[in-house]
Amino acid sequence: MLVSAVLGACALPAPAVAQTPDVVRLGNLKFAHYGAVSYMQEACAKYNLKVEERMFPKGPDIMPAIVAGEIDIAALASDGAISGRANGVPIYTVAGFAKGGARLLAGADTGIKDIQGLKGKKVGVTRGGAHELLLYAELEKAGLTWSDKPGKDVQIVFLAFADLNQALAARQIDAMNQSEPQSSQAINKKFGVEIMKPYTTKMGEPVRLLVMTEKMYNEKKDVAQRLMKCFVETTALFNKDPVLAEKYVRESMFKGQITPQDFKDALDNAAYTYDVTPEHIDITTDFMQKYGVGRMQKPPKAAEWVKLDLLQQAKADLKVK
Repeated sequence: MLVSAVLGACALPAPAVAQTPDVVRLGNLKFAHYGAVSYMQEACAKYNLKVEERMFPKGPDIMPAIVAGEIDIAALASDGAISGRANGVPIYTVAGFAKGGARLLAGADTGIKDIQGLKGKKVGVTRGGAHELLLYAELEKAGLTWSDKPGKDVQIVFLAFADLNQALAARQIDAMNQSEPQSSQAINKKFGVEIMKPYTTKMGEPVRLLVMTEKMYNEKKDVAQRLMKCFVETTALFNKDPVLAEKYVRESMFKGQITPQDFKDALDNAAYTYDVTPEHIDITTDFMQKYGVGRMQKPPKAAEWVKLDLLQQAKADLKVK
């Protein structure tokens, strides 16, 4: 009896050993339309991934961390990614994740009604971002000249995203090209009024990019594909469940610092998406070169560094259009 009991015990299957999740280090920015990317740290365990998020002040700040081997994927505006690639940062664009997210505002008491009203005024913008590029394109279309020194039609004042609202409210600048949800906050707090959404040039609505290191793309294809499935899933979830999206962005990302109205207004001007075209990236690259944004040594062609195969596979697997 004892022998048979021992033999029976030996036949039992060994308990399953939990597989150690693969760690993916994400560089991200604190904006409402970056929420679905941020949510990957909550949702990717089902793909045996642990996403570790690190926030940066603006997109170009992520590039040194990628070069140092500290970041595997990053969410940022297209011009930051283009500039990084142009200057030798080993990244590929693997998806888009949001579009829009910019608004040109005037101080509520300035009387500025349209872009022509910016003549003789100070306009705040963050250097090296999509908002700088959008601003220059709209000023040129309106026939206005600009410089960060006095003497042109418009004087540019470079400020961090976090400082623009305060500067407008304090009347240190007359107008600003700001991101979301900060631009919606300025309107809802009644110290800013919308002049326009700066999408009327050939560039259209700017697309934010999800980029991946060449190392991850080339050497960890399985991890990269699982990550892309998680990204597509979280984006689809945020589009399907705006209540969850609002709760996560307002409570987890902004710690209650933005109101439900701020969030709603921000997302009305910044849709979550998956897609980007090589054509859009090439147009953005041409605008950057034209306006001297990003200081590119060699402007890259989209065909060289846009790799959408992982995205297409993930969308097919999840039956997402």
